Amino acid sequence: MADSSRREIEDIVELLNKYHLTELEFEKKGVRIRVRRDPAPTFTSSSVEAAKPAEASSASSPQPSSPQFSELSHFLTVTSPIVGTFYRSSSPDADPYVEEGSLVKKGQVLCIVEAMKLMNEIEAEADGTVVKVLVESTTPVEFGQPLFLIDPL
Repeated sequence: MADSSRREIEDIVELLNKYHLTELEFEKKGVRIRVRRDPAPTFTSSSVEAAKPAEASSASSPQPSSPQFSELSHFLTVTSPIVGTFYRSSSPDADPYVEEGSLVKKGQVLCIVEAMKLMNEIEAEADGTVVKVLVESTTPVEFGQPLFLIDPL
């Protein structure tokens, strides 16, 4: 495995650990990498339906090479509320609802997750800027899987 490929995989794993994600999928030049881990439940009092994974130690982990990931702690993560298929637009020939860099308003549709022939619109929970689209259109998604990172205003 080339050093650059290994570095990209290590960066993806670090993002997974740093932001307490259970799964992260990345595609570049036709190569798709999906990193997944089982979450360790923690006991907190919040309105979140699923337990958040415990923080994984990352002693002597490499730092991400991309500056946009250097300080993501203040970003909102939009997750899938259901298992289904992720769509960035209302139809194959339509423009995506949002792109990276798009300004969004609370309640604005970001994507659709289809489950059992029902189209579920996923809306922004706050005003902000879409920093990262984490899933490719027509990709299967799981409950709680991160879909977007939004920088709140």
